[in-house]
Amino acid sequence: MRGAGGEPVDFRATLGSHGLARLPPNTLAEERSWLETTLPVNGGARRIVAREIRPGTLGVEILGRAPSARTRDEIAAAVRTMFALVDDLSAFYALLENDDDLGYARRGVGRLLRAPTAFEEVARTICTTNCAWSGTIRMITALVEGLGAYAGSGSKLGAAGHAFPSAQAVADAPEKFFRDVARAGYRGAYLRKLGAMVAGGEVELEALRSAPRSELSDDELERQLLALPGVGPYAAAHVMLLFGRCSRLVLDSWTRPTYMELVGKKKMTDKAIVRRFKRYGSDAGLAFWLFLWKNRHEA
Repeated sequence: MRGAGGEPVDFRATLGSHGLARLPPNTLAEERSWLETTLPVNGGARRIVAREIRPGTLGVEILGRAPSARTRDEIAAAVRTMFALVDDLSAFYALLENDDDLGYARRGVGRLLRAPTAFEEVARTICTTNCAWSGTIRMITALVEGLGAYAGSGSKLGAAGHAFPSAQAVADAPEKFFRDVARAGYRGAYLRKLGAMVAGGEVELEALRSAPRSELSDDELERQLLALPGVGPYAAAHVMLLFGRCSRLVLDSWTRPTYMELVGKKKMTDKAIVRRFKRYGSDAGLAFWLFLWKNRHEA
């Protein structure tokens, strides 16, 4: 559990880094002592349990039948992606050395638990747009249980026993599934279109997620994300944050009032909030997020 710069990674803080981490196919222990989830592998799915077996060391148990070497490799790669172990936060932590607000993060906080696939990251973000949190839970649960590959590790698991659906599965699902089961509203057409674009190779979301800044600037990444169906400024900033591109602040109906409450203000413009975090440079969005979640992490 070390980042690319040798910096520590706080296992429990990563599990508690944002609300989507708790939604299917993920199941978190009450005290965030372990994560159980279902991952897509070899055209199917496998259920795993990840826990910190000793300080700084992550252990992964693959449930069910003995896995093949290929499956083990796929799962190991997926877990590294989920815990953002390829990211280097050492320079960001150095910036926080004398920071009264965010210095707490230097113990290994700041990695947001990611989805194993970039398609899932974008699709579930679309499910957070212009709706109550209960609606997001309903839509994502329906997508996973209704369209995701089944791990076959227990009939009582419900949605938790399925992986998030592939782009092809979402593209092939009938319109009535999104209307009557997921009740996704206008998002249904966006999700189906996104699935078709990814499955057909029209857009390479994995390439966008893995591209370094030297090859793909934040401005260009944002432009390409905004061109996707159902992705506006908020969703683009949210996806970028989960891609490890943290220059944009996620400003929405939760983050704005939460920030103003924390700083004791009744009214602030987005420009004023952005200006407050400008000193964090390309990690401004991460600094903003950590400021919002500080009390939860310290608790």
